[in-house]
Amino acid sequence: MPKLYWRRTSTKAPETYDVVDGQQRLRAIWDFFDGKFKLPKDAEPINGEAIAGCLYDDLPDEIRSHFDVYPLDIVILEDTDEDEVREMFLRLQNGTSLKAQEKRNAFPGKMRDFVRQTAQQPFFQRVGFTNSRFAYDHIAAQLILLEMQGGPANIKNADLNKMYDDHRDFDASSPVGKAVKRVLDILASVFQEKTPELERYNVIALYCVITELLRQYVIDEVRPHLHDWFVGFEAMRRQQDARPEEEADADWVSYREKISHSTDAGDSIRFRMEFMLRHLLEQFPGLSPKDNQRGFTHVQKLAIFRRDKGICQLRLRCDGVKITWDDWHADHKVAWSRGGKSTVENGQVACPACNLAKGAGVIPVGANPAN
Repeated sequence: MPKLYWRRTSTKAPETYDVVDGQQRLRAIWDFFDGKFKLPKDAEPINGEAIAGCLYDDLPDEIRSHFDVYPLDIVILEDTDEDEVREMFLRLQNGTSLKAQEKRNAFPGKMRDFVRQTAQQPFFQRVGFTNSRFAYDHIAAQLILLEMQGGPANIKNADLNKMYDDHRDFDASSPVGKAVKRVLDILASVFQEKTPELERYNVIALYCVITELLRQYVIDEVRPHLHDWFVGFEAMRRQQDARPEEEADADWVSYREKISHSTDAGDSIRFRMEFMLRHLLEQFPGLSPKDNQRGFTHVQKLAIFRRDKGICQLRLRCDGVKITWDDWHADHKVAWSRGGKSTVENGQVACPACNLAKGAGVIPVGANPAN
């Protein structure tokens, strides 16, 4: 028997419910109990027992007992308003299956409440997609799970269901709750009006970019420019998408693949986040790391390597050799010990031999001693 959908209207004893979907099925069950109709004359026997044309009271004891204890699959809706109930009813009547997030909205617990609260944040009013079938709730749940995992991770429906189950007593004032609100507040300040470029797949990656900026960089240096950078990033993506694959930049082709399928997989989210962040660092190479960080971050190294095309810039022991990703050093142009920052702007590709020679103080005639 298909699922029944009930809306809880009172939690006081006795609890009361409205039937959103399944009223005819329930009435048929009650009417059969009351002896108001017989089973069809052509009904097949059950376990060798004849049931054709039987009223409820005529059923063999074993069959009647089985009927009495047959479990019904009931979805209980809580804290839903009339519009939500009406929309769900229309979809059920039209034969439209409920999406995973619509089912999660019927889950009990404080995590469900926090997701719904998060979906009301102002940022979601500026995105380029609608809240059809609780899309905002779905994205909000994914962002919360990303925050719980500390960065890119699988955020598929099974993962979200587990989050709802495992965190029924979730505290909205917890570090995770506060972090989610902080990032969404920043995004709302960056995007102060409707931005059609904000699609579902890039909202996820963009959230991770903001989280990474907060963790590793002085975000206030670039915050006023994030809106224009993002719009420009999307314009460049569209230009690359319009090109034949053999003419498009290989990195953009890879990015296109990552936004085309398996967008909820952790490796896809990490690739998209790092790609966007590298593009941002190329646009703002002087962005300062936090806490006077000495080493370059992974994404900074990517930006430096791509900018220098993998060619040694030091030329102390070579003539500008082409280096592979697995065999190179990220070098400070102005040494960190001399006040040089760990920024993309102050970084360069160096082959191991040249960087070791520089570290040993071997400076050839004509070379810049500041390096």
